[in-house]
Amino acid sequence: MGAAGCFSEEQFREACAELQHPSLSGAKWELLVETLGISIYRQLDQQTGLYEYKVFGVLEDCSPELLADVYMDLDYRKQWDEYVKELYEKECNGEAVVYWEVKYPFPMSNRDYVYVRQRRELDFEGKKVLVILARSTSVLQFPEKSGVIRVKQYKQSLAIQSDGKKGSKVFMCYFDNPGGQIPSWLINWAAKRLES
Repeated sequence: MGAAGCFSEEQFREACAELQHPSLSGAKWELLVETLGISIYRQLDQQTGLYEYKVFGVLEDCSPELLADVYMDLDYRKQWDEYVKELYEKECNGEAVVYWEVKYPFPMSNRDYVYVRQRRELDFEGKKVLVILARSTSVLQFPEKSGVIRVKQYKQSLAIQSDGKKGSKVFMCYFDNPGGQIPSWLINWAAKRLES
């Protein structure tokens, strides 16, 4: 999937709608954890045997603008995320593309992501909502590296609005398939450990 075209208006509006009216019925979403005003749900992806996650909640004392700025700031992420080996943005075919290599513990191979992302501010049902969408892409400027496994299935949507006080109401949906020879039960176990 190439970088051109990026995201549709409908994709941005779907993230806004999910923030206002969580969509958990009709699908097999299960509540995984609920703590500190945050609820994390997961749903098994039948094709990969991995889980897709949805997160809903309120982050007090953190404005929507600050959250979105932190999410978009790759240099800042390099300061606090010890698993970042390489992370930068590059212009490819007229579009900003992010390259991100993640350190994995021995004996596993590092993973890398090549993805596009877009941030927009929308007026949705009379509310200002910041939406950031991201998904994996493939461009010639980022060939696969020997010894590093390319994550070819990655998608994330993030919608943020004011909670009416000093904080933010947040929705996030996330899925990635790290590929390689890691059994899906181990990936799902590790994800559950990180969430608790």
